[in-house]
Amino acid sequence: MLKKYRTIEKDGQYELDIKKSRFICHVKRVDNEDEALEFIAAVKKEHGKANHNCSAYMIGDHDEIQRAHDDGEPSGTAGVPMLEVLKKKELKNVAVVVTRYFGGVKLGAGGLIRAYGNAVSKTVEEIGLVEGNLQIEIQATIEYPLLGKVENQLRGSTYTIKEILYTDKVTVICLVNEEEKENFYADMIEWVSDQVVFQEGPTSYYESKISL
Repeated sequence: MLKKYRTIEKDGQYELDIKKSRFICHVKRVDNEDEALEFIAAVKKEHGKANHNCSAYMIGDHDEIQRAHDDGEPSGTAGVPMLEVLKKKELKNVAVVVTRYFGGVKLGAGGLIRAYGNAVSKTVEEIGLVEGNLQIEIQATIEYPLLGKVENQLRGSTYTIKEILYTDKVTVICLVNEEEKENFYADMIEWVSDQVVFQEGPTSYYESKISL
């Protein structure tokens, strides 16, 4: 199980005009190859009158499945540069289709490589990326007078406050990266002089937006 991954923030599309040709890039999160193929087929159906619907996808925790298709463009000028963008940005479980409506001006091999790669890069920039971290939910129950200090320390740390529950005591629910769990316990104990009761919750991926 990966400790972290990077992917697109959401599904979407973006359009560029390059020398009178329309390049419409569609991106989607996918969990397996069947989903990728269904997505590609749906785009091709929607843009059946386009000259080309080139595609690429990368699937698996360790990028086990990598595919690139030129869909009639000269070999290696479309699918491969699209796939290279996904690899360079280290995106997991993403499929991309670039639809081209030819505008009458030939781009040449180099121009096509730049156009298809640029279409994917620009689309990813517009849509945004997230990083998913494998985190454990830990409840730390303390007395009310300690809350101010704990909040200040947590907000200046790498730990995330998910929620604060107020009953007869205060329970601060934190999200902690798996590899930082022992450090979290040690820090909390130090901050409150061991006046804390811990309870571990589920472990799952939590995503946060990252800058490009």
